[in-house]
Amino acid sequence: MIIQIAKDILITCGISAFLAFILTLAQKYLNNYGICKIDINGKRSIDVEGGSSLLNSLTDKQVFLPSACGGRGSCGTCKCKVVSGGGPVLPTEKPFLSSTELSNGIRLSCQVKIKSDIRIDIPEAIFNIRKYRAVVHEILDYTYDIKGITFKMIEPGQIDFKTGQYVQLETKPYGKVKQKTVRAYSISSKPQEKDRVQLIIRLVPEGICTTWVHNHLQVGDEVNITGPYGDFYLRDTKADIIFVAGGSGKAPIKSMLEDLQVVGTTRKMTYFFGARDVKDLYLTEEMYAYEKVFDDFKYEPVLSHCSPECQWDGKRGYVMPYFKDAIIDPKNTEAYLCGSPGMINAVTKGLKELGVPADKIYFDSFG
Repeated sequence: MIIQIAKDILITCGISAFLAFILTLAQKYLNNYGICKIDINGKRSIDVEGGSSLLNSLTDKQVFLPSACGGRGSCGTCKCKVVSGGGPVLPTEKPFLSSTELSNGIRLSCQVKIKSDIRIDIPEAIFNIRKYRAVVHEILDYTYDIKGITFKMIEPGQIDFKTGQYVQLETKPYGKVKQKTVRAYSISSKPQEKDRVQLIIRLVPEGICTTWVHNHLQVGDEVNITGPYGDFYLRDTKADIIFVAGGSGKAPIKSMLEDLQVVGTTRKMTYFFGARDVKDLYLTEEMYAYEKVFDDFKYEPVLSHCSPECQWDGKRGYVMPYFKDAIIDPKNTEAYLCGSPGMINAVTKGLKELGVPADKIYFDSFG
């Protein structure tokens, strides 16, 4: 009886091994697309090994499309126009593409698999995005779950960016996480400091990158950064400004204010920072100090879930009801927002209801 069971186990194992071998051969030969050409803007052609995603294939050739989620298909930022060779649009792409984008051939590059020669169009500015080696220069604890990390550039030694733009930070394997991943974070330092960037990173429960940053990253560690990305930057106009941020969304607003302190401005500015409780406030004194730096600047922290017994004499609730007191001329007002998608949607709705033009409400969506 025992001998028969042993024979049955050996036969089953043998069949499984044979099937695995056949599957491996099938994948090798059936999915062997060979060398494929990516034609970019009709001006540049690169050869890549077929079988990978368009996003990863471009990245391997030092062409960096934005991808806030690291290519998981959940952020919708890695869009580009596929002129030919991209295959059918996948169901995973459609939620992120408008009908106009679909008709114009816009695709999510992380979902397009290279199986043959392909033609794409991307903005020329993409070619200014580079990969940097950097070293962790400083780690600051802003709150119980927010850190400020300063990275000093090694190679190349300088980075040029506009206030409000972001970079993508590449993690390293740690613990049970065996693969690197990439996440997008807004730059919080001023562009005049070209040899470094600071990022403000909030710990997300079970977040792969934020857990690595908060629990494993140390001063002196080397990392890879790509960038800069994004069209969220301070416009050079004379319009009044409403800044709105929450949590780590303070990062790009901090960069904008530091830059304005250097170049100077007389614009009317109000900065609403939304937080849950007093413990979630940070850089408060630094923000209030700008009221003495600029001629017409007001910092307004607002707590949405402050307990009745907490020591807080400032504004409570949500930021939207306070907009009407800060906006004098809606048509001559620009809004710069950074925070969760829910906050962005609610604030955008409130601003539009007060007459702020939709095309003057600026933000980056990281998904």
